[in-house]
Amino acid sequence: MKRLYISIILVVLGAIFITGWGLDQLVANDERFDKSEEAILYEKIIDGIHDELNQVNQKQLSDKTVQLSQQFQLNITIIDTNSISLPAQLHHQVSQAGGLLLAAESGSYLLKELSKHPSKLLQLNMPTKPIKDVKYDMLLTVILYLCIGLIIVLWLLPLTRRLYLLNTTASKIGAGDISARVPTSQFSYLHVFEKSFNNMANQIEKLFSDNKILASSLSHDIRTPMACLRFGIDAAIDTDNIEKKNNYIRRMDDELTRMEEMTEAFLEYASLEKYSFHLRLKDTNINELLLSVGSDCSTLAEKKNIKLIYSLPAQAIHHIVDFHWCYRAFQNLISNAVQHAKSTINISIHQNNHSLYINIEDDGDGIPKDKQKVIFEPFIKLDKDRARAQGHFGLGLAITAKVINWHDATIKAGYSKDLQGAKITIRFPLN
Repeated sequence: MKRLYISIILVVLGAIFITGWGLDQLVANDERFDKSEEAILYEKIIDGIHDELNQVNQKQLSDKTVQLSQQFQLNITIIDTNSISLPAQLHHQVSQAGGLLLAAESGSYLLKELSKHPSKLLQLNMPTKPIKDVKYDMLLTVILYLCIGLIIVLWLLPLTRRLYLLNTTASKIGAGDISARVPTSQFSYLHVFEKSFNNMANQIEKLFSDNKILASSLSHDIRTPMACLRFGIDAAIDTDNIEKKNNYIRRMDDELTRMEEMTEAFLEYASLEKYSFHLRLKDTNINELLLSVGSDCSTLAEKKNIKLIYSLPAQAIHHIVDFHWCYRAFQNLISNAVQHAKSTINISIHQNNHSLYINIEDDGDGIPKDKQKVIFEPFIKLDKDRARAQGHFGLGLAITAKVINWHDATIKAGYSKDLQGAKITIRFPLN
């Protein structure tokens, strides 16, 4: 909005300045504003009256002025020099030939200093300006306002166009085209607003996409346990063997447990976005945070004979994060690394002037290049059989990616040159 305010001020002031300058040039070139023959005549008259009044003393000055005024039918008055204030550059003109020509609302008049009476000024009022000049001044005033209005309209054209684009894009989104975006421009008065609008549209599209994936995955994943339940019920009804019947019931109980866990996980992910508005951001020791997460995952790592190695700087690294959600994100990453590593996991931190990097590497089979960009999407399971056996639903890395995004950070998967396995890199901007 700052850019909009500045542009409005500059346009208005510029319009007044440019239009005023143009009219000044027009007036300067108009012969009606040159000194007319009438003005020259009155200058000669005031010089003559000046000579007449210089021949009388101060006591007779008033009577002589009245006499000359009646004799030549002129509006002549004597005023005190102190009764009028003139700029220094004009003051000397009152003693020059022809005097000083001034204009007032009542009309134009000439002032001339009486050389024999320095404390007095001779004022000769000239006839009122002709009506045609008044009309000409009115025309110039109308032109001034029309030009200012035209310049402001020209300034408003790109603004109204951007507003039209915003309205059109909002209508498209409302009609269901959630991919519609406002084409941004660095020269737009509403650049910040357009950027915020597009960010909002991106968020809406992401929510729509997540809900669509959620509905699709839920309907797909729920079919398997439902089919197992149907098969188990039919088999339990048909058999008279108590042992087999109990076995079918146990299997159905396992499938129901899995359905409950799956439903709970799906609902948690669906409602996850609301937590982004209630982050408790505070200065956090990242070294201690990673060590704490690693300590909680150490039991699982020991069961699988996985060694956790920490490559942390001697000096503590601090950053503004939500401790709870970052703890959960790092826990998902390290737990996932433990599931896929063969013997070693390396957790490291390094930073430069612009970014803080956290790397989690393992010596597992790694992530295929064609899957490195999609593993952070919800319900993506690279090893579906293994995921089902371990009760995973493909949401751990998706939740981690959301949490990282809440902190204006980025996460990406790659290849570990040191351990020859997967490498997850999180980048927090320091600015």
